[in-house]
Amino acid sequence: MSLVLYGHPFSSYTQKVLIALAENRTPFEFRCVGPDHPENTSEWLRRWPLRKFPMLLDGDRMVVETSIIIEYLQLEHPGPVQLLPDDPTAALDVRFLDRFFDLHVMNAAQHAVDGAITGDADKRREGLALSVTKLERAYAWLEGQLAGKTWACGRDFSLADCAAAPALFYADWVHPIAPTFVHLRAYRARLLARPSFAQAVEGARPFRALFPLGAPERD
Repeated sequence: MSLVLYGHPFSSYTQKVLIALAENRTPFEFRCVGPDHPENTSEWLRRWPLRKFPMLLDGDRMVVETSIIIEYLQLEHPGPVQLLPDDPTAALDVRFLDRFFDLHVMNAAQHAVDGAITGDADKRREGLALSVTKLERAYAWLEGQLAGKTWACGRDFSLADCAAAPALFYADWVHPIAPTFVHLRAYRARLLARPSFAQAVEGARPFRALFPLGAPERD
């Protein structure tokens, strides 16, 4: 087996790549990074001292950054599910929404997480307030964007949906999506029902105590 993925099951960006691998049933070895696996952590840091995961190894080749990893998999290990369309303009739409979910949903939710990790009550409140402001803007835009669509860019599951699944999963824990956002709530439910993401959610379930805001008793 040539593919090895370093990451953590509870990491949103690790889940993003796990979804892509599961969609195409791509064989790989998973090496968990963390204090319980010092040998994996040591090897990961040796290869990628910027301390960001996931990291993919394909033989002697290292690939980092989730979107790049997924595009690399499509190029070098393609499967029946094409996560990036051949048409250049359609591919731009997918890449744009991939960036939107990473930058304006997942990163927006991270402010609250970072504030809570500090243990400082003021920073916790400030981080949550910033997340709420940014997520409300993102939710409102997505509500219009998703009307009449099954997946982020239409009928086909894509790279954008790989990004959306963990981003919306955790964002809704930070700041619940209001019932008025009917299209967005339905889209999140479809993502949770997708077998590739459902598998990632189950794999991360034992680590929910790590969520510093307190994981809700749902999903």
